[in-house]
Amino acid sequence: MKKFLLCLMVLCAVMVSVSWAKDVSDIVVGACIYKYDDTFMTGVRNAMIAEMEKQGGKLQVVNSQNKQTIQTDQVDAYITEEVDALIVNPVDRTASEPLMSKAKEADIPIIFVNREPYADVMNAYDRIWYVGAKAEESGTQSGELIAEYFKAHPEADKNHDGKIQYIMLRGEQGHQDAVLRTDYSIKAMKDAGFEIVELGSDTANWSKVQATDKMTAFISEHGVDNIEAVLANNDDMALGAIEALNAQGYNAGDPARYIPVVGVDATAPALEAMKNGAMLGTVLNDADNQGIASIKIAVVAAAGGEVNEETIGYKITDGKYIWIPYRKVTTENYQQFIK
Repeated sequence: MKKFLLCLMVLCAVMVSVSWAKDVSDIVVGACIYKYDDTFMTGVRNAMIAEMEKQGGKLQVVNSQNKQTIQTDQVDAYITEEVDALIVNPVDRTASEPLMSKAKEADIPIIFVNREPYADVMNAYDRIWYVGAKAEESGTQSGELIAEYFKAHPEADKNHDGKIQYIMLRGEQGHQDAVLRTDYSIKAMKDAGFEIVELGSDTANWSKVQATDKMTAFISEHGVDNIEAVLANNDDMALGAIEALNAQGYNAGDPARYIPVVGVDATAPALEAMKNGAMLGTVLNDADNQGIASIKIAVVAAAGGEVNEETIGYKITDGKYIWIPYRKVTTENYQQFIK
């Protein structure tokens, strides 16, 4: 009898937890992506679209074209349309405050993705969440990939000075991910016991084209034979560096003409480059789960439910943060990440 009553109580609790004020099929979510030609955010966007199809609600997605003024107008339009929730991948994280204020005034839940608002913004509204990953993890794992390679391949130290001469390709100036990925990858190489020498470091704004140009300039300045490693804050920039190396006959299949290059995101083109032996490794920035978590939060919040681990299926830190862990992608395990 006691077991029956306990089961009945649990069942009632579950029924209450999913008794939402609005039917999912009536929910409309408006999403803004900072720009569509970002490979990683394309993965997030596709995951959002697929998850909303499963949920049965409606999702509108727009391209902010990497212009904050356009994104702000898009948020205003969504609010005028009376969408039930907002998902925003900010062009500029410093613009999160006015976007949050607009959502708060309209009493619309807002979920920021991939670019974390400052803490005071997150604390200013009770219907705000952030979905992303801790950038320091990806930086640490990037540096570890290089350190592990040099330990396994002493010949990578081409001038035999016991130091790693490296190039760093950074993301957007001031972006927290770019800063943390850079700092923590350097720290990881040092923590592994290596002395390091930075031959060159420059901003390439997450762009493959810009990274190719920057890497070509570094090669001209220092000579390709003096570069021992390349670290990039994302895969697109890593692939740009590889393109510049290919032009010098490097990373094209000859083991004697190879420089280890690492990126972040585990995009399909990066995994293909690993398959071809052109790229050493990357770090999975889980676009699928960032997109899925964002939609689940938006649906639950819009339907009047309580956003918690039980209702969205993801652990929530401090009631507002959903951290999706990074995973190191190596030559040994990359195949499991190919879709």
